[in-house]
Amino acid sequence: MLSRLRRAGYDAYLVGGCVRDLLIGKIPKDFDVSTNAHPEQVQEVFRNCRLIGRRFRLAHIYFGREVIEVATFRAPHHQQGESLQHEDGRILRDNVYGTEEEDAWRRDFTVNALYYDVSDFSVRDHVGAMVDIESRTLRMIGEPNERYKEDPVRMLRAIRFAAKLDFTIEPATQAPIKDLGSMLKDIPSSRLFDELLKLFHGAAAVKTFHMLRENGLLRYLFPLTDDYLNQNADSSAEHLINASLANTDARIAEGKSVTPAFLFAAMLWGPLLAELNRKSYDVPQYQAIHAAADQLLATQLQYTSIPRRFSVMMREIWQLQSRFEVRWGKRPWRLLEHPRFRAAYDFLVLRANAGEVPLELATWWTDFQECEESEQKKMLKKSDAPKKRRRKKSTAAKKIIEA
Repeated sequence: MLSRLRRAGYDAYLVGGCVRDLLIGKIPKDFDVSTNAHPEQVQEVFRNCRLIGRRFRLAHIYFGREVIEVATFRAPHHQQGESLQHEDGRILRDNVYGTEEEDAWRRDFTVNALYYDVSDFSVRDHVGAMVDIESRTLRMIGEPNERYKEDPVRMLRAIRFAAKLDFTIEPATQAPIKDLGSMLKDIPSSRLFDELLKLFHGAAAVKTFHMLRENGLLRYLFPLTDDYLNQNADSSAEHLINASLANTDARIAEGKSVTPAFLFAAMLWGPLLAELNRKSYDVPQYQAIHAAADQLLATQLQYTSIPRRFSVMMREIWQLQSRFEVRWGKRPWRLLEHPRFRAAYDFLVLRANAGEVPLELATWWTDFQECEESEQKKMLKKSDAPKKRRRKKSTAAKKIIEA
């Protein structure tokens, strides 16, 4: 592909994360190309090309399921061209084209501004990136305060790269983050959801989570969670989050699938219990959780979007927790047949490991789903329904925790 662009008379290089990852011994997940060809010129060279984006005009080249992103060299946005900047410093549109060196200085971090030239197998470094890779330092190109204002999402990218690469954020690059974090409120919630997937599905979710808290950014992504954790230090909900994130990291490392719904369910479990306690819903647990989830998600959606397919799954994971308490009659068998049983069971195990519910409850369900029907009947006989008795009403949250 690079050779094809060169034969057409253009300069073209592998750029960014793929070059960085190769240099530090990681396998790149994707490959990006930078060229002096304009998007329309790239499209003339490749019939399997599609132009995307208004804020940043890009060319996507399709090879089956693989997509190679091709970007034209950018110049400083204040030069002549198609550029639009908000009064607070955010760049709203930026299609100002320039040279390779100008493009390097426009990128966010030094380690993302390396160019690999296939013609002579050399790495072209205009910003001192090789020194930073050697010292495992994440450094902003240019003045950090100004660069974050151009695109506040760069603060999240700083956390993500530092956690993923196990790099140290250079002090001047880190310093403005706490003061400028509120600018994330102006980022579309759909874009923040995409960034969340990158943050927590990069095989370093545990470290990312703690870095977000330390740098004051969690409050702009999960404000209810941040408030809850600040008021309930070292709670079972905090242990649940850490266990869920560790489980996500382990599954990704093993090449297994993960779903944002499970992660969001864990992240918002503490606030859900707080909402249940606050309202003291005098209805069955299942209905109480449904009502509390409505309130909770209405607030969360003001910060990050959650596609319906994930929010529905979150609700089901939460609501099924109360059904694990019932270990008699036909209900356990019906629960086994529920399409969300496995996700809800995994969530129950995490709650047990976090000390929120007895380990015996999770162990019982582990054994019940794995044994033969004859053994299941014996287990149910041993768990006969309790005799009806009068007792004081308790909140839905207490019922779930005390199960």
